[in-house]
Amino acid sequence: MVEKENNDWLYEISPKRSLIDLNFKEIWNYRDLLILFVKRNIITVYKQTILGPLWYLIQPLFTALTFTLVFNNIANIPTGAIPPFLFNLTGITAWNYFNQCFTGTSNTFRSNAGIFGKVYFPRVIMPLSSVITSLFKFGIQLGILIVIYVYLVFNGLEISPNSNLILFPIYVLMMALLGLGLGMTISALTTKYRDLNVLVGFATSLLVYFSAVPYPLSEVSKKMPDWAWLVKYNPLTQIIEGFRYMILDTGIFSWQGFIYTFILSIFIFLLGLLIFNRTEKNFIDTV
Repeated sequence: MVEKENNDWLYEISPKRSLIDLNFKEIWNYRDLLILFVKRNIITVYKQTILGPLWYLIQPLFTALTFTLVFNNIANIPTGAIPPFLFNLTGITAWNYFNQCFTGTSNTFRSNAGIFGKVYFPRVIMPLSSVITSLFKFGIQLGILIVIYVYLVFNGLEISPNSNLILFPIYVLMMALLGLGLGMTISALTTKYRDLNVLVGFATSLLVYFSAVPYPLSEVSKKMPDWAWLVKYNPLTQIIEGFRYMILDTGIFSWQGFIYTFILSIFIFLLGLLIFNRTEKNFIDTV
């Protein structure tokens, strides 16, 4: 008697996929590989440096100090009752997480072409590993923010978070979705248009000033009312302002802006995932 062949495959690799496909079951099956990439990203970046992970702390501290000197001391931009250094550090901490998610995923295809061309695994694991790695860095920078925050409170500064602090995980999620969506889009486009890599660095340098990182949103509405809408409708501005509002209890917050940013973040992520999945099928021929 001939035994019946067992056709119950563990995995089935097919070029036919839906436009928006995020197979959580497959990603979970490859979770060990995801963790491996995260460890690699954390260890290799500063492996041959003198200060190592201390650069995670030095970068936001020096940036906040520079913004304080230039925008608050020289340009005389007020920050209300909040010390300028704390005000800037709070905005930079939020901005850095988005920036690291975006830049970390914007070169996924080109930087991993050698791996992608040899072995199969869910390609979306690469950008996901960059986002998780950035979350680790964000946790360290958030820790130094909390230390400085507590120090100033014990030295008489009268500030406290407000009830919007419960929205903190959602703000982190929105930053990750924005960075991941935009990063996957740029990564897909750079397989054909290499000069976009130069544009990414230039654009992020400008975007920080259009996202109300070194100044309050209220100052833009007061001093440049005709151009304030450019900053106001930037979803990153809503995130930065909301981040400051829940931690420092200062700034502008509206539920309309929050909902607008949340919906736009999901849309940008889904659009990026769509473009990423379409490019994934034939990028190896053009990269």
